[in-house]
Amino acid sequence: MSASDDDYVYDEDSGEWMAASELAAKKAAEGAVEVRDAVGNILADGDQVTLIKDLTVKGAGQTLKQGTLIKSIRLTGDAQEIDCKFDGIKGLVLRAEFVRKR
Repeated sequence: MSASDDDYVYDEDSGEWMAASELAAKKAAEGAVEVRDAVGNILADGDQVTLIKDLTVKGAGQTLKQGTLIKSIRLTGDAQEIDCKFDGIKGLVLRAEFVRKR
């Protein structure tokens, strides 16, 4: 049996009865990781970012220059790492401290 909006469940954290959908949304929000760029902007899946310094990519033998635009990032669940796609580099993971939201 699945929980619907008409089902109420007891939330042990708050000591209150609430709709099952509200409790599920509350639990999902608690598990979310907030990822911020170098200047404090919150990043989300699909954002475009710009590099704020030159970065040498290990294993790829190339350097990404300051100002390079990275399109369509993906959050990894880690507060400091973002997954990126860039031509010629597979599996590129950047630290959030080296990018700025565009």
